[in-house]
Formats: sequence, C-alpha cells, structure tokens
Amino acid sequence: MLIRLFSILWGFFLCLFLQKGHPQINMPQPSPLGSVTQKVGLADISITYSRPSARGRIIFGDLVPYNKLWRTGANASTKLKVSEDVTIEGHKIPAGEYSLLTIPGPNEWTIILNKDLKVTGEANYKQHEDLVRFTVKPQKTDRKIETFTIQFADLSSNNSCFIELMWENTLIRFKLETEVDSKVMAEIQNKLINPTSMYYQAARYYYENNKDLKQALEWINKATEKEQQYWMMYLKAKIQAANGDYKGALQTAELAKKLAAEAKNEEYVKMNEALITEFKKK
Repeated sequence: MLIRLFSILWGFFLCLFLQKGHPQINMPQPSPLGSVTQKVGLADISITYSRPSARGRIIFGDLVPYNKLWRTGANASTKLKVSEDVTIEGHKIPAGEYSLLTIPGPNEWTIILNKDLKVTGEANYKQHEDLVRFTVKPQKTDRKIETFTIQFADLSSNNSCFIELMWENTLIRFKLETEVDSKVMAEIQNKLINPTSMYYQAARYYYENNKDLKQALEWINKATEKEQQYWMMYLKAKIQAANGDYKGALQTAELAKKLAAEAKNEEYVKMNEALITEFKKK
C-alpha cells in the first residue's frame, strides 16, 4: 500500500517538475481563439470566442447535444462586451461583459447572458447569475459552415444590428439595438459652436433621419455662409429639394458640381449631375 502511494506521489511530482523545468511546445489550437468587434450606433460591441470546426462530425444533436447548456464555442466561455447600455431582443443590457451561453434545440434555442465570465457548462453554471434569457428560432443555411462563426450582420440602421451564430447548416440570429437619437440630439444642442463643421453635421443628421427639414436648411445655410465646399453644397441642394425649393436646389447642385470639378473629385461631380437631372424634371 505504501509503495503504491509512493509511486503515485512520485508520478505527480515528476509531472510538476517536467512542466516547470521544460518549455511547452507552442502548437496551433484545434479551436483557435477569435474575436469580432463592431461599432453599433455609438456603442462598441465585441465578442470573444473559441472556434471549433466540424471535421466531418454531426454537430447539433450529436457533438453539441440538444436541450443542454452549451458554452457557445470551445474552451473558455464565449464573452460579449458592450461599452454602453444596449437592448437585445427587447431586453435591457447594462454596459459590461457577460458570458454568452445557449441551449440548442431542433426547433428553438435559448440564448443566455450570464454574469459569471468563467462558466463553461452545466457543471459550474448558476442560473441565478443569468442577466437575461430568451428564445429564438433556428434557421437553415444554404451552405455548410465548417467552422463555428459569430458575426455582426445587417448594419443598415444606424442604431442596430443582428448577432449571428453559424455552424454546420444552422443559423441563429438575434437583434441588438442601441440608443442613438437622444445622444446625438444632445450633442447637437450642446456643441453647435463651429459654424462650418457643427452646423453641417447637425444639418446632415436632421436630413438623413427625416427630422425638421426647415431646421436642417437653417443650419446648412449657416454652415455655408463663409465657406462653400462641394460636399456642403451637395447636402444643401438635397435639403433645399426636400423643402420643395427645386429652383434653388438646381442652382446649388450646379455650384456643387463646379466646386467638385475644381477639386477634381469625379465622384461628387457625378453625384451632382444626378441631382441636376432629377431637379430639372421637377
């Protein structure tokens, strides 16, 4: 009995000695660490996760069992970090970092944000640490995704995107939204001090977001009182047209085209030519 105990202890200490006394071989990981970052509105969103590959295996319902907690990747927990308060599928998420966990199912997935950054599975998962959980419907992809992928998609809105999880032939997506309008409006009200840049930016924001177009026209006029740049005059022409002043818009677009040509900016020349053609029809 003592001999056996001695052998076990000797083996244990020998392993410790070898680990400390000899350098480890630096080798590629089978599930390499990855990260994606995205500016959504005014918020910085980042996701860090390990990326396993299928390698001929059946994934969901086999390698990743249905109806069991999954770390949503390999190795350490997948982490979602947001620089400011956001909303995910209608749930308010305070600024911070969270573990992104899932419970896959054939017809429904549960998405979980958990406050414990070290949770890796059911063994050390505590449901009372959940910040939020909600369900989404899985979708089928047209092509097979070999390596587990998380990405940001559909950034057409200036305040939202979709987070997509993709592996094998399965796609999971859920919406993330940020508050932009109130913050930009506060910026506009507090920082309208530079007649060239700030008034131009304020006018552009009002025009692009279909706000008070008369106010937008007032600001673009102030922006161009002392300095007329081709990109400013291009915006002014569009705002004039949006206010119904097509004659004034035509004259401004012609001036913007002339300024763009002098600056040798062919892109703005073509853009103004398109406006001129449009306004002449009006």
